[in-house]
Amino acid sequence: MKSDARSDRVLLEHIRECIDRISEYTGCKRSSFYASRLVQDAVVRNLQLLAESTQRLSNAVKETETDIPWRAIAGFRNVLVHGYLEIDLDAVWSVVEQDLPKLSRAIDRMVRSV
Repeated sequence: MKSDARSDRVLLEHIRECIDRISEYTGCKRSSFYASRLVQDAVVRNLQLLAESTQRLSNAVKETETDIPWRAIAGFRNVLVHGYLEIDLDAVWSVVEQDLPKLSRAIDRMVRSV
C-alpha cells in the first residue's frame, strides 16, 4: 500500500475498528475474555490485524506518537501469528487492559491530524 495521508487514514481507521471490536467482544472485562475461547480467538485475531496495520503506517505518521512502542507492537504480532501454540492469554489480556487504551488515544489523535 502506498504511504500517503489517505493510506494512513485508512489504516488508522482499521486500527480503530479493531480496538473497538476488542472492547465490544470483552466488554472491557477480564472475566468475559477468560470465559470464552471464541472471545479469546476474536481478540487475538483483532490484535494481529491491528498490529499488521501499524506496520504499514508511514514513518511520518508514526513519528507523531513517539510514546507508542511501534516495534514492540510488531514483535507482539509476530508472537501471535507464529507462536499460536504457545499464546499466553495473560499476556494478551495485559495488552488489552494496559496497552490498548494508550494506543486508542494515540490513534484518535493521529486520525485528527491526517
